[in-house]
Amino acid sequence: MIAAADINITKVEHSKLKDINLENIPFGKYFTDHMMEVDFEGGEWKNAEIKPYQPLLLAPSLAALHYGQAIFEGIKAYKNTEGEPYIFRPHDNFRRFNISAERMQMPQVPEELFMEGMRQLVELDKNWIPSQEDHSLYIRPFMFSSDEMIGVRPSENYKFMIILSPTGPYYSAPMRIYVEEKYVRAVPGGVGYAKAAGNYGAAMYATAEAKKIGYDQVLWTDAFEHKYVQECGTMNVFFIIGNTAITPDLGSGTILAGVTRESAITLLKEMGFNVEEKSLSIDDIIDAHKAGILYEVFGTGTAATISLIRELRYKDYVMSFDVDKWQTAPELKRQLNAIRYGQMADNHGWMYKV
Repeated sequence: MIAAADINITKVEHSKLKDINLENIPFGKYFTDHMMEVDFEGGEWKNAEIKPYQPLLLAPSLAALHYGQAIFEGIKAYKNTEGEPYIFRPHDNFRRFNISAERMQMPQVPEELFMEGMRQLVELDKNWIPSQEDHSLYIRPFMFSSDEMIGVRPSENYKFMIILSPTGPYYSAPMRIYVEEKYVRAVPGGVGYAKAAGNYGAAMYATAEAKKIGYDQVLWTDAFEHKYVQECGTMNVFFIIGNTAITPDLGSGTILAGVTRESAITLLKEMGFNVEEKSLSIDDIIDAHKAGILYEVFGTGTAATISLIRELRYKDYVMSFDVDKWQTAPELKRQLNAIRYGQMADNHGWMYKV
């Protein structure tokens, strides 16, 4: 078993940070000076190192490229008002990472390796954490099969890595969403609840088709009736109907258990809302809109945080919203940001000190 003390650290001679402006930085374009890399070989983790960010040398027969054994997580680090770095709910992401690993027949990553490796990496590159509002340091742990052979079976060898990317807002403006009726993101018994790389590749075609007609993303529906809403693009989704906040439940295994989703549920309850996790049909949503009680629709996710939806289209029925008059989603985002930036008490122990 690798201990935290066994992580070998090699620092860069000169930081790239002096050449990058961290204000209004696009999502996922720039990466920090260092990365973490660990090998799983012979049934154990070994060769743990934090080293300068660099390309990988991979064989064309790499199993991950052919059979898709690849998973990842998304986590964010912030600076509080004192300039100290904190990570938002990383233990929850660690647990979900290993749930994904189990589903994809990959080895479990030990908690100390995941958590302490991430902490040391963020500590090393903490100057890359932007201070601007809606900015953060995006943390991307990922694992992929590294056998160098062709053959459909779980690999014997894997790489676990963490890279860091300073980032601004993922969605900078309220979105227009198209309700998808043909293509599906996930089915019961599938891998929808896992953060598997293939889930995102499979979603790109439907998203591209929606963008052709002027929409930013799709609202996925169930695989059988195309009636019950699931995720919105890469986000969980919430509907404020009357004094109730409704989000699709996780029971069918087709929806990712979002960390921001769980945080939103907690804060919405504290704000006085009834929160229901249940199956919700597009017909119910349209009925609520026609009755004038569908007040807000928004997505939640690590990258997006809280993303407002200004238009929702199902077939030829368009639901438009005046997001400037909204109160719930903006207040939810304000509270989440205040906790993350140390401007509001962290009553739930969500912030992990680096």
